[in-house]
Amino acid sequence: MTLLPFRRLAAWGALLAFVAGARGEHPLIAKARAFVGPEEVLTAVKSVHYVGSLVTPDPTDAKKMTYVTVEIIVQDPYQQRITASSDRSVEVTALDGYDAWHRVQDPKDSTRWRMQLLGTDQIKRLRANTWENLAFYRGLEREGGRVVDQGDATKDGIACRKLAFIHAGGVVFLRYFDAATGRLVVTESESGVSIREQGEIRVNGLRFPKSIVTATRGDDGREKSVTLTFDQITVNESFPASTFAIPSLHSR
Repeated sequence: MTLLPFRRLAAWGALLAFVAGARGEHPLIAKARAFVGPEEVLTAVKSVHYVGSLVTPDPTDAKKMTYVTVEIIVQDPYQQRITASSDRSVEVTALDGYDAWHRVQDPKDSTRWRMQLLGTDQIKRLRANTWENLAFYRGLEREGGRVVDQGDATKDGIACRKLAFIHAGGVVFLRYFDAATGRLVVTESESGVSIREQGEIRVNGLRFPKSIVTATRGDDGREKSVTLTFDQITVNESFPASTFAIPSLHSR
């Protein structure tokens, strides 16, 4: 899974050894799906609802930590809402088809808020991210994208197969799957972002990660990581359109 709609992926270059869209589905996709859960359950997933928390450095004092509660909703077709709440702010980022918006609210003063509509590049990334969290690796060709086999690779000491998931909007996810089991080992971007899943939560017979560790390399060359830990995951709730729709500019 990938839950990083705000990360930018730089332009990438590599030899493309195998285009799954031209020759049929890559055989590793079936193995990766089977690792997550039964096919009949995977194909029935229409929404996923995550509730969890993370701890990050305080933006005003790097020696202090800020506790953030996080709620993530992804729903077919192409709807997503992420709410990050702390003592300092409540931030909501949402996608509704081809519209997306970001709102910041002072939790102590309902009159203090700001909102902006997101641009084309951000919308493309949110759409790709939503698809990735609901499709379980299958069907990208139907959305105008393709899967490219980039050969064997070793990650974390594990023999992997590297697949590039290239979305129609130019968004790319590079994934390393355990060649023996189909387990996702790591997701990477050329901009220096890596995403690893840890632990496991079983929901309706499906495997979801207990936590997601996102690592980035700063301008100083040092790696910084943030861990998002899930307390609850629910599948196939039904969320009204208002959950994702652009709110009124006069709403509080």
